[in-house]
Amino acid sequence: MFNAELKSETLKGLVYIVSTLVDEVKVTVHPDSIGIKAIDPAHVAMIDISVDKEAFVSYEADETELGLDLDKIKSVLKLAGPGDTIKMVHDPEQGRLTMTIGNIVRRMALVDTGSLNDPKVPQVELPMSAKLSIDQLQKGIRAAESISDADHVKIKIAPAGFELSCSGDTDLASLMVPADELEALEADDEAQSLYPIDYFSNIIKAISSSSVNVLLDTDLPVKLLFDLADGHAHVTYLLAPRIESE
Repeated sequence: MFNAELKSETLKGLVYIVSTLVDEVKVTVHPDSIGIKAIDPAHVAMIDISVDKEAFVSYEADETELGLDLDKIKSVLKLAGPGDTIKMVHDPEQGRLTMTIGNIVRRMALVDTGSLNDPKVPQVELPMSAKLSIDQLQKGIRAAESISDADHVKIKIAPAGFELSCSGDTDLASLMVPADELEALEADDEAQSLYPIDYFSNIIKAISSSSVNVLLDTDLPVKLLFDLADGHAHVTYLLAPRIESE
């Protein structure tokens, strides 16, 4: 059983983040939470999301799994206004999910969860971290995208602060946030790595929380941590580095 209602903004925030990597996803439903794990086809990035029942307006559930077609979910979300709530009811016998927004009802077939990935989240120790506003990161990535011939961004965390930069054959764009302007900083030393600009841009543009904690070490995956739904949904995003050859 899965019978829940949540704000449209909450569902949009979750769906648009996951859809930066995959078109279909398995949702693991528990009596007190739901979990979502997804990895892109190239195994460059993955997402691990935990959503507490407190993120919902109402929530009743048993242990189950739902395979969702995210394009179908997004087509329903386009019908929802900012103040709307969305009701979701799982029919296990028919293998369908019913979504209701006001007087609109949309029934959809579920995806077979046996065909969907259930990735293992790697345990990576990343000693450097910087917490900054999503507005700053989004401005930084827009600046990076102005370098038309660049395919990666460099992220650097040091005692002086956080830096995101992007360079092409002739041009350079960078965002530098000094330590005293960060919400938090843990950096006894310096770490920096390169990451694919398209992956990094897609996730940063999809984040609707106010701030992001960036965890880093040299030539290791970068980890982005942020919350949604007033702190009741917790997102971990991992992106593999680009290793420069000697």
